Amino acid sequence: MKEKLETIKNEGLKQIDATTSTEALQEVRKDLMGKKSELSIILKTLGSLSQEERKEIGQLTTEIKNLFATKLDEKEETLMASKSVLDEPIDLTLPGTKVSGGVLHPVTQMCYDLNDAFRSLGFEVFSEDDISSEKFAFDNLNFAEDHPARQMMDTYWIEGTENKSASERLCLRPHLTGASVRYLLKHGAPARFVYPGRVYRNEDVDASHERAFFQYEALIVDKNISFSSGMVMIQAILEKVFGRSINVRMREGFFPFVEPGYEIDMECLVCGGKGCKVCKHNGWIEIMPGGVIHPNVLKSAGLDPDTWTGFYINIGLERLVMMRYGVDDVRLFHSADLRFLDQFK
Repeated sequence: MKEKLETIKNEGLKQIDATTSTEALQEVRKDLMGKKSELSIILKTLGSLSQEERKEIGQLTTEIKNLFATKLDEKEETLMASKSVLDEPIDLTLPGTKVSGGVLHPVTQMCYDLNDAFRSLGFEVFSEDDISSEKFAFDNLNFAEDHPARQMMDTYWIEGTENKSASERLCLRPHLTGASVRYLLKHGAPARFVYPGRVYRNEDVDASHERAFFQYEALIVDKNISFSSGMVMIQAILEKVFGRSINVRMREGFFPFVEPGYEIDMECLVCGGKGCKVCKHNGWIEIMPGGVIHPNVLKSAGLDPDTWTGFYINIGLERLVMMRYGVDDVRLFHSADLRFLDQFK
C-alpha cells in the first residue's frame, strides 16, 4: 500500500507540473482529490486494515492530499499571473469610453413637474391600480347605462367579466376620474389631490391620439368652491410648467361627471397658434376637460351636494409634453426610438 501511495504522489505531482491552463488544472484537481480519486478510494478501504496499518496508511494518505492541495493552489496562482485578458497591451494614458447616462422619459419628467407644482398649492398625490371596474369607471360617475363609452368599441373589458356588472365587471381604466370617488370614500372632504396614471382606450391612433396614454387629474372638494378658483388653478399650473403665461380658452362641453362641463384649450405652441397637424390647423389644442363636480358623483362618494362642491381638471400629459418641446406626433413618445429619446438628455 505504501508503494502505491508513493506512485500516486509522484504521478500526481507530474500531472500538476505539466498542466498549462486553469481549465485543465480543474480537471487535474478533480482526478487527484475528487470523490472518485484513488486517494478517496484508499481512505474508504481503511476499515479493512489492522489498527496499526490503518493509522499509518491514513496519515500518509492525508499528507499526500495536503501536498496535492498546496501544489494545486500554487500552480493556479502561477497560471493566473501569466494569463493576459488583453490581446494587446493597454495604454492607460488614453481617455476612457464615456458611459451613456440615462434620463427620465419626458412624460415622466412632466408628471414630476406637475407633482411639484400641485404640491406647492397644497395638493396630495394619489394613485390606484390600472384595472378598474364598471362601478368606479362609470356607475359612480353618472354615466348613463347606454352611454357609448361602456361599449367594447371604446373600453377594454377584461375577458370573463364582460357580461357581469358593477364591481364584478372589470376593465382597463378608460380614464382616471373613478379614482376621485375611491379617494373621497376613504378620506372624505375637504380634499385637494391629484392622481396621475396610464389609461387605455380603443382609439384610432394618429398624431395626437394613442390607445394607451397618460392622464393627470386634479380635484378640489370644499365648501363654496367658485368656478373662477378652478380657472385660476389652470392658469397657475400651465404658467408653472411652461415658465410663462399661456393663452387659454374654455368651451362648453358635456361630461357626465361635471355640471357644468368645459373643454379647456391652450394655444398650440408647436405652430404658435398659426395652425398645424397637431392642432388640426385651428391654432388651439385641447389639453384637458374640466368643470364643477356633478352632485350625483358627490353622492356616490358619500358627500352631501348641498354642502360640498368641487372642480375637476384632467390633463393629457403627452399633449403637454408636445407643447413643451414642439413635438408634432404623440406616437414618438412610446416608440422606444432612441434617436428621438436621446434628444431629451
